[in-house]
Amino acid sequence: MTPLVTALVVLSGCSVSGAGSGKGSAGPGLDDPAKKEIAMQLVSSAENATLGWKAQYKYIEDIDDGRGYTAGIIGFCSGTGDMLKVVERYAATRPGNPLERFLPALRAVKGSDAHDGLGRPFTDAWAKAAADAAFRSAQDAERDHSYFDPAVRQAKDDGLGALGQFIYYDAYVMHGAADSGGTVGFRTMRREALAAAEPPSRGGDETTYLNAFLDARVTAIRKEPSHSDTSRIETAQRVFVREGRFQLETPLRWKVYGDSYRIDGP
Repeated sequence: MTPLVTALVVLSGCSVSGAGSGKGSAGPGLDDPAKKEIAMQLVSSAENATLGWKAQYKYIEDIDDGRGYTAGIIGFCSGTGDMLKVVERYAATRPGNPLERFLPALRAVKGSDAHDGLGRPFTDAWAKAAADAAFRSAQDAERDHSYFDPAVRQAKDDGLGALGQFIYYDAYVMHGAADSGGTVGFRTMRREALAAAEPPSRGGDETTYLNAFLDARVTAIRKEPSHSDTSRIETAQRVFVREGRFQLETPLRWKVYGDSYRIDGP
């Protein structure tokens, strides 16, 4: 396991702990760049065992989860097709870049865990491309378009604050929007949560609803052969809900997969 990771993040807001649940949270949510930064660090702690998410643009490996290569800042996969979208975005802004020649192979392996036409030449090219701002922007854009923006939009519609927006976003990153290939997607989790509790937008209590969503997500994780550890929920997100940190107020302390992390405020 990695050692305790500590990050000191200076935010403009005050640190609050143990706040009441209320009916919903007021505040800027993840539209606030400082809050979005926290969300990126929280996801990175689970995806890459570090808070340093900006160092992950070059990351790429096959983690044997049936999705082919996993790479970049949120784990884009060759098997699911979002890696292909990143490379297509990069090619659109930087024609002739070293990754562009792998587009036919990426299209061919979509839906499988195959490496045909990729291999070491591709992984080396991906890592080297991370030095190019256009490639980093392509990753940022695909993250926001396919994961961050739709998750935050839905969370706002459900009356959730920054914590709920992050919880939705993390579910999008790990599971995707829809069910596929034996996995349970975000939409199914939300549907199950809504069957158990009303969200704040319908007059429900934020704590009750978020716990219902997390219950649905734990069930989903246990159904997936490539995922079984629920610490991402039980020793991280559930902790923030219990402490009433609905705007991701610092300090935040959590554990993921046995590793401890913290983000301290001013």
